[in-house]
Parts: sequence; structure tokens; C-alpha cells
Amino acid sequence: MSLPEPIRRNLLLLVVCLAQLMVILDVSIVNVALPSIHDDLGYTTTGLQWVVNAYTLTFAGFLLLGGRAADLLGRRRVFVAGTAIFTLASVLCAVADTQGTLDAARALQGFGAAVISPASLAILTTSFAEGRERNRALGVWGAMGAIGGSTGALLGGLLTQDIGWPAIFLINVPIGIGVIAASLRLVPEGRSEAEHRHFDATGAILVTVGLVALVYGIVRTDALGWGSAGVLLPLAVGLILIAAFAFVEARVAQVPLLPARIVRMGRLRAANLVVFLLFAAIFTMWFFLTLYMQQVLGLDALETGVGFLPMTLSIVAVTSFTARLIARFGAGWVLTAGLLFGGAGMALLSDVHAGGSYFADVLPGGVLSAIGLGLGFVSGTIVAVQGIEGRDSGLASGLLNASRLLGGALGLAALSTLAASHTSDELASGIQPAAALSDGFHVAFLAGAGICLAGAVVSLLLLRRPAEARAATPEPESA
Repeated sequence: MSLPEPIRRNLLLLVVCLAQLMVILDVSIVNVALPSIHDDLGYTTTGLQWVVNAYTLTFAGFLLLGGRAADLLGRRRVFVAGTAIFTLASVLCAVADTQGTLDAARALQGFGAAVISPASLAILTTSFAEGRERNRALGVWGAMGAIGGSTGALLGGLLTQDIGWPAIFLINVPIGIGVIAASLRLVPEGRSEAEHRHFDATGAILVTVGLVALVYGIVRTDALGWGSAGVLLPLAVGLILIAAFAFVEARVAQVPLLPARIVRMGRLRAANLVVFLLFAAIFTMWFFLTLYMQQVLGLDALETGVGFLPMTLSIVAVTSFTARLIARFGAGWVLTAGLLFGGAGMALLSDVHAGGSYFADVLPGGVLSAIGLGLGFVSGTIVAVQGIEGRDSGLASGLLNASRLLGGALGLAALSTLAASHTSDELASGIQPAAALSDGFHVAFLAGAGICLAGAVVSLLLLRRPAEARAATPEPESA
């Protein structure tokens, strides 16, 4: 018995959003559980970062490859395969009894996420007609990503405190199984009809290893600092490989992984830059607020998670009507407004101090920044996929997700280094630890506000006008 089309579309949206929520949740949910993992598996402080970084590295590094695979091999096939890999890796994480096993399982999780995320966005862009229908779907999808990132601390605290750290991984298993079962019936196959399915193995290897090297260099700054050989060498290798990838795509590849028609799309380039800047600023907010609430205000992990609830609810509220704002004002204007809200929130947060309080120093700026994230992420996603042909939807989705992850990784590395340096200088001059920490956060939040302002300027200059309508909008694909 076939389902009525409106019901089938809503169920499809639910399935894709659940997968996106699962993927994004695992970026943040482990943070609160890190002390327990440290105690159980005997990690050093430096080694513990790889519980997070192993996931981030493979997630960012394989996004373009995952997006292109969705276009060439079929979006349903790739989406289901990625979900299966992610679910299996979650089980391996939960039963890991050594550091190496957990790190390897987290890397496998990241690979699965890199396959799921661009495929999920590609499914939406090809299953919903461009305009109001797609904007609504992308608004819900974007909300799931924002909610997943902001609720990780609360959910991680609840599960770790009541059950134990393996529960933060096992929660993915029933979700993953449900997504796979529903996808086989609801998700269109969506394979490209191109005659040549050349996979551009050389380009795929170069860009994947190059992105991994770049992210590796970025995340190592937390332990080594920007001037160390352990950071500069992988960054240099990454840049060289990305340059080699550009040469191969332009001069060598028969069917490029990144076609010139994609590179020439000015709105896509601008949207990716703005999303990069948005996450370089706002992604760091969750990190610094977590430290401020626990290390300065003295809240425990669960209280900190509860403290993030108003931010999460703000994102939910904003994304519920973002599509209507976009229909009235245009995605570019809403994106600019999101960055301005985010910058204002970060500027308010820069007033944190040792004698502060949650309601005076965290809540106002945190809510304002969350509103900016909700507006910016949804509208940025819509701008980035406007006018993209179905055959390139997976690749465009991979680019957008790579910009988001790389922006978050680079922003966190840069601003945490800035904050740590300022804190060290103040400690050396005799300032009390809580005050020195707060002053470091103050500098980081101000820098984040500046990044948001830069993104708003780019958006205002390059994205305020709506995209030209295509001559013919293809019908959404059906199962």
C-alpha cells in the first residue's frame, strides 16, 4: 500500500533529519563524557583529544568523497551504507576497552558521518521542489543540525551520569536501525544518469588526504601551538595536496570530482565562505561557555547541560519560522541578519568575568548567538543549494558541510589559542586563575564577534540579491 504523497514527503524529511541529528550530536555529546573515558581507559590529557579529533578528522576529510559517491552511486544506496557504517562504529565505540580501539571506532564513525551528511542534504534538495517547499525542508534539516550540536552537552551529561559513557554511543544504534529500515522504503534511489561514472580516484585521494592533513594540523594547535613543526608540517602538506587537487581537476581529470561548473558558481562560493565564518565564530561559543560555567562559575556537567537549554530552545523557535522570513526578505538578507545577531551575542558574552553569574553574563549573549546560528545556518544552506542541478547535489552538500566543519575546527583552534595565550600572560603577571580564565574568554568572544561581522559584510555584498530563477526547475524525484 503506497502512502499519500504529503505523508511520504513528511516521513522522508523525518528520516533524513534523524540521521543528521545523530551525526551532528556525536560531534558534541562526547565532551561531557571525556573525564569518565579518561578514567576508564587511562588516557593522558593530550591523548584524550583524539576521542574528539579522530571523528572530526575523518568527518571533514571524506565529505567531498561522500558527496560525490551519493551523486554517482545513488543517494539511497550511499545514505543507507553510511548509516550502517555509523551504527556499527557506534557499537564498537561502546564496547571499546582500549584507547586504540576507541580512537579507531571514532574514526570509522566519522567516515560514516561523512557519507551520511552530504547524502541527506542531497536527498532533500532533489526530493523537494526549489522554493517554499524546499526551504521548509531545509529549515527543519538545519534545525536538526543546530539542535544536535547544542543539546550534546545536556544529553551527554544525563547519559554519562546515570548509565555510563558507553551509553552516549549506544543511543545511536536504535536510531540507526530505524533510519535504515525506513530509508529502504522512503528514500528515492537518485542515481546520476550521466553516461560516464568515472570516480576521479586521483582527485578523491588528493582532496581527502589534503583535508585530513589540514584538519590534523588545526586540531594539533591545542597541544602544540601554531608555530610548532607538528602543526606547520601537516598544514603545509595539506595545502600542497589541495593545490595538486586543483591542478588535477583543471588539467588532468577526465571527469573531475569538483567540476568547473561548480567552481564558477559565485553564490555557492560566497555561501560556503559565509558558513565557514559563521561556524568559526559560533561553534566556539559552546566550547568557551562550557569552560566558563564549569571552571569559573562552578557548575557541574549536568547543570552546564541544563544551562544550554535556553539556547537550544531559541534555535528551535527561530528555525520554525526562518523559511517564512526567507520567503519574505530573501535568504541573503536573513543570512546577514543571522550573522549580525551572532556577532551581537558574542559581543555580549565578552563581558564574562570571575564574579559573574549565569543569568547576567551567559544567558543574554548565549540566546542571541543561538538565534544568529539558527537564522544563519538555515539560510546559508538554502543559499548554497539554490540552482544546483540534481547531478551535483551531493557534491554541493559535501562542500557546504566541509566549510562548516573546517570553519568550526579552525575557529576553535585559533580562538582557543588566543584565549590560552592571554590567560597565560595574565597568570604570569599574578592575576587570579578565575579572572585570568575569564579575561582569556573575553578576548576569544570579541574575536568571534569580529568574525561574525566579517561574515555579515560578505553576505551583504555578495548574497543579498536572490538567485536568478532557473529556466526549468526539475520535478522532485520519487521513490
